[in-house]
Order: sequence, then structure tokens, then C-alpha cells
Amino acid sequence: MTQIISALSEISDRYEALFVDLWGCVHNGVTAYPEAVAALQEYRKKGGTVVLVTNSPKPRAGVAVQLETFGVPADAYDTIATSGDSARAAMFTGAVGQKVYFMGEWRRDEQFFTPLEVIDNPVEITRVPLAEAEGIVCCGPFDPMADPATNRADFLFAKTKGLKLLCANPDIVVDRGETREWCAGALAGLYTEMGGESLYFGKPHPPIYDLARRRLAATGKDVPSASILAIGDGAQTDILGGMGEDIDSLFISGGLAAAETKTVQDPDPAALETYLAKENVAPNFAIGQLR
Repeated sequence: MTQIISALSEISDRYEALFVDLWGCVHNGVTAYPEAVAALQEYRKKGGTVVLVTNSPKPRAGVAVQLETFGVPADAYDTIATSGDSARAAMFTGAVGQKVYFMGEWRRDEQFFTPLEVIDNPVEITRVPLAEAEGIVCCGPFDPMADPATNRADFLFAKTKGLKLLCANPDIVVDRGETREWCAGALAGLYTEMGGESLYFGKPHPPIYDLARRRLAATGKDVPSASILAIGDGAQTDILGGMGEDIDSLFISGGLAAAETKTVQDPDPAALETYLAKENVAPNFAIGQLR
């Protein structure tokens, strides 16, 4: 049974480290949530370690810059693990070939193609038209407001050629302020549905958790799974991922599922139970907003 709590401090003493989602948890894609920032700062002051675990396709340096612009101070976290870094490592080891068709917003996602120093002898990646591609790198839709189905013709061609699609962000949607946008996960899901092969590296899949554990270890902490708490608003990403990694989780009901869980300050218990049953997930705890 999921326990509804009113503040992170009620349970934080049980955990040495937090794996914290960003979008919908710490910020809304435009600005930081002050109560969430304060909760993380307080947790760190007590000796806890905060690893921001995000499905952003950006490298962690790019996420750190973005967080500063949103008003998330550096003392609210210790390190960052991104789906982008995990996916980049796979790309530079040749997971989808050398000639790739890029999907996304280039001015936003250009950093994705910056070589990783930790990869020995990285594959030289070249962006090419779809007709010349050996694989697809998807950081997101060209237009985040367009129906993913607009890509069906290209995906049918790619599937026929046997191209693999590297998904740099498994999220299906995000809310940027009051606007809901499609993410790379929606395109990867469509490609898989059409019979293509999609490769995932962010939550809820293991590669990003492997990276998060390495980043946690790099802070000097050796933390067992039983002492890690995953926090986020994505039932099929943050919570399912935590369950797969055998770590406890705290569901933020006031994010993507605010309407379904009837969250104002806190979720409605009956609505929360119905929603979690529909999503087939079982977080240990739930809270309206991180605070």
C-alpha cells in the first residue's frame, strides 16, 4: 500500500541517497519549484547525497546550465546522470552505425554529438539524410506539438531498411509550464509499434541507473540499493524504473498525473489508488509536490 506523506523530511532519514527526477519534480520546464529546492537543500545539509536522474537528452553539463537558468542552485544536488549521456556512450560505440539520421531540435540538441572523453576510439558519427542512414538518433520530435504519427512514412521506410532507433529520452510527454509536449519516447514507441527496433537508455531502463550509481560512487559514497530513494512524477519511468532496480520510490502525484490523482495539495487517496492500479506500479510513498 502506497503511503501518502506531506514532506520529504518524514522519510528522508531512512535513505543515504536520492535519485531525483527533474521535470515535474524540481522544475516545470520554465522555473524551479522553490519548495522542492528547499527540500533537497535540507536533505543535503543532513548528509544525504542527491543524484539528479533525468531523461533529458542533454549532457550533464548542459543540464547544469539549464538548471541555473531555471533557478535551481548548485547546492540542491551533488551530481547529475542524464539519459543523453547514457545514449551518447552507446552512439559513440557504434550502436546505430556511423551515418545517422538525426531527429530533434538541432539548436537545442547539438551537444549530444560532442564526443565523450571516457570512450576509447569513439566511432566517428556523421549526420546524413534518412535515405543514406545506417541508424536513427532521436533526441525528440522536430515539432514537439505535432502528432507523432506525422513520422509514419519515414518510420516505415526506416523499418524496411532495418534501421535501429536510438532513443535519447524515453519520456512520452512533458509539461512545459502549462503546455504539454511530445518527447522522443513517443516517437520510439511508435517506431516499435510499427515493427522497428528502438534502443532505450533512460528511465525506466537499466543503463541510466548504472550511470547514476557510477556518478553516486564518484561522490565518494558506497550506498546500497536499500538506502536509495527514487523520486519522480512518471509512473512508467521514475516509479517503474525504481521498482526494476529494487529501490524504494516516492511518487510526485501533482506532476503528469495531477488530474488523474485529483492532486491539489495532496493526492486524493482513492484517485491515487485507482491511477496506480491502472499504471500497474506500486511506489512506497506518494506526495502532491516535492517539499
